[in-house]
Amino acid sequence: MQSNQSVQKNNRELLLGLLVFTLIISVMNATMFNIVLPNISEQFQLSPSQASWIITGYMIVYAIGSVTYGKLTDRYSLKNLLTFGLLLFAIGSVVGLAAIQYWMVIVGRIVQAAGASVIPAIAMIVPVRYFSAESRGRALGTVAIGFSLGLAMGPIIAGVVSSTWNWRVLFVISLLSLLTLPMYRKYLDEEKGVARNIDFIGGLLLAGTVAILLLALTNGSIWFALVGTITLIFFLLRIRYTSAPFINPAIFRNKPFTFGLIITFVMIGISFAIPFITPQLLSSINHSSPVFIGMVMLPSSLMAAFLGRLGGKLADEKGNPFLVYTAAALLLIGFISLSTVVGMSPVFIGIFLIFGAVGQSFMQIAMSNTVSRTLSKEHIGVGMGLFSMITFISTATSTAVIGKILDLGTSTIRLNPIPQNSTTIIYSNIFMVLAILIVVVAAFYYVQFGRAVKMDADE
Repeated sequence: MQSNQSVQKNNRELLLGLLVFTLIISVMNATMFNIVLPNISEQFQLSPSQASWIITGYMIVYAIGSVTYGKLTDRYSLKNLLTFGLLLFAIGSVVGLAAIQYWMVIVGRIVQAAGASVIPAIAMIVPVRYFSAESRGRALGTVAIGFSLGLAMGPIIAGVVSSTWNWRVLFVISLLSLLTLPMYRKYLDEEKGVARNIDFIGGLLLAGTVAILLLALTNGSIWFALVGTITLIFFLLRIRYTSAPFINPAIFRNKPFTFGLIITFVMIGISFAIPFITPQLLSSINHSSPVFIGMVMLPSSLMAAFLGRLGGKLADEKGNPFLVYTAAALLLIGFISLSTVVGMSPVFIGIFLIFGAVGQSFMQIAMSNTVSRTLSKEHIGVGMGLFSMITFISTATSTAVIGKILDLGTSTIRLNPIPQNSTTIIYSNIFMVLAILIVVVAAFYYVQFGRAVKMDADE
């Protein structure tokens, strides 16, 4: 008979496998609909701004849900929260599948997001709860495989489905997540936090802050930004003076955690610029089709998935700072190389994307592991929920800022002298600025975390 410890280890490994599969579906669901927006717009005769709500509505609810589920893990078991989330995800998928009017598509996507947002929260919490600090990096590296594969498969599957069948079939793919529910119910334990009151007013203020600020980013609205800032102030006052705040302000007095979130926001925003800029570059400069763009990006995503466990192993054996510097070096090589080859054959783009995609994956692993180690047990749920929310807001911010820069068109300033085509200069400059930023933020990480680790090693 297997020992109890061996059985528990097998259960943990099985949970990781389930998380990888569920993350693939979740990430694909977030990215697939970007590809089919033109099809949906044509069927329902929508303007671009109307069609964008399929993405914007999902993004807002997903960001809010990730921190909300993280908070709820302090009171409810992971098993019950995941059951609720996956069932809600399935209900949203059925609504979208049956949609005969545009508002039904929006409702389906919002309900999907309300359920699917449990997945990133659980994906951060399971490695922290079920794995020791010494093996947590490998667990987070395994989870990152699901993220990378989802990014790789989403655009390709969406392109094939939209050209072969109908965009509604994408909602059927999302239903595959239900297959994992019986196994989650079997292998997740019943552990839950202390029963306590939930500050719904604080939760609503946080949700309002996130929603309004994301709208400010996506619409470029100063008024939304102003209202969002005011809502944020009310939220901060609420958690400061209420007896049982939605988020305990003590967590922000944990300086390593707070600095970790700030560094995460910038690092992830920089690294996630790659999957946003690349399709724009290949479409506008190389005039590539969506399916071809997906094929160019596929090798880099597959390589990131293949090396995900290696990244986690490096974090466990060499430490998180080593993995951060490795990720920063890979991103630096990727950004400078991409800045140089813009406008050339997509083959070169595909090759140098590998450095960026692997660097992006390693950075996600390193920062999640770094932040998790700054948290006490009672703050793990809401802390990692905040980490997931910050990651999502960071990607939205990066997308909005770079999108506005691309809207400006050509540039007369040339940061990299090699590209000669005037239409490629703006892309080349963006990659060069990102390369500079990654060096600056890596240095900031060293000051906050790397130096402390070095001092501990010297002692």
